Amino acid sequence: MTAGAAAAVPPTHLAVLRLLADGELHSGEAIAARLGLSRTAVWKALEKLAGLGIEVATLRGRGYRLVEPLELLDAGRIQAGLSAGARARLGGVEVHASLGSTNSHLMELAKHGVAGGRVCLAEHQERGRGRHGRTWVSPFGRSLLLSVLWRYDFGIAGLAGLSLAAGAAVADALRAQGVADIALKWPNDLLWHGRKLAGLLLEAAGEAHGSSHVVIGLGLNLSLTPRQAAEIDQPWVDLATALGRPAGRIERNRLAATLIEALIEALDRFGREGLAPFLPLWEASDPYRGEPIAILIGSRTIDGIHGGIAEDGALRVLTEIGEQTFQAGEVSLRPPRRT
Repeated sequence: MTAGAAAAVPPTHLAVLRLLADGELHSGEAIAARLGLSRTAVWKALEKLAGLGIEVATLRGRGYRLVEPLELLDAGRIQAGLSAGARARLGGVEVHASLGSTNSHLMELAKHGVAGGRVCLAEHQERGRGRHGRTWVSPFGRSLLLSVLWRYDFGIAGLAGLSLAAGAAVADALRAQGVADIALKWPNDLLWHGRKLAGLLLEAAGEAHGSSHVVIGLGLNLSLTPRQAAEIDQPWVDLATALGRPAGRIERNRLAATLIEALIEALDRFGREGLAPFLPLWEASDPYRGEPIAILIGSRTIDGIHGGIAEDGALRVLTEIGEQTFQAGEVSLRPPRRT
């Protein structure tokens, strides 16, 4: 997708949202005067925001306010939150109100030679994806949706295990922000008390023995209502719950900078040292080793015991015919039902 997809949220509607983002009461007359709009245009903008899942309270005769304040993402504030080292490796930050998919956007830019280190964030994704083609539910402003493009001077086969390195880095960064009991589920899910908090999606292209590039996408639930999350087809949780604090106290730009920094450092280090330095961090965040699992590969289901992670990032499964390793597949942590 290209930047043009952001037109799904017109500039007028974004301008109204920026005024309301502080959570304070604003009269329709004041909004119209401030932005040079008609009262009808203001009303249409508020209707559009409601359609995006943004809850606007109407106080008859007094005005409008957001039910919860919203810190909108800002490229300048995010870059300012990065260390000098991360900024030096950065290829630019772009923020979109709405985009088809941050991963698809960067993969398209990569085809046209955009330098590595480019970061893309969106307040909302129209076609956000998880693994196996699943839809990633992303109400406007209720998640962190970001992708990072990185280039390597080795072939695509050398990327094995990169999603594990990225997951370990993100888990470590969230733990430093106060998220206790965070767990990693192979190959790229982050769980809290058994429920999905975040997921990673890696897409790569390149030559077998030449150069390659990769886009790593991160989707992190920040604050979802049950109604907004009704389409999620698995147990879920959001960061506000995991931190035990109101969503309004989560500084989205600061958190985005923290996670981008962690991903940039992980991508850079992986290029120099491979997966090895990340394995101890992964294992420290994997409470499922020794537990019964089922791995689904197409129409096949293999039952066994989670035996840990191999040096190349493959999943080790102890089955009735001995240990097997898997580079792909979907893991179920629930013991399979016996018939």
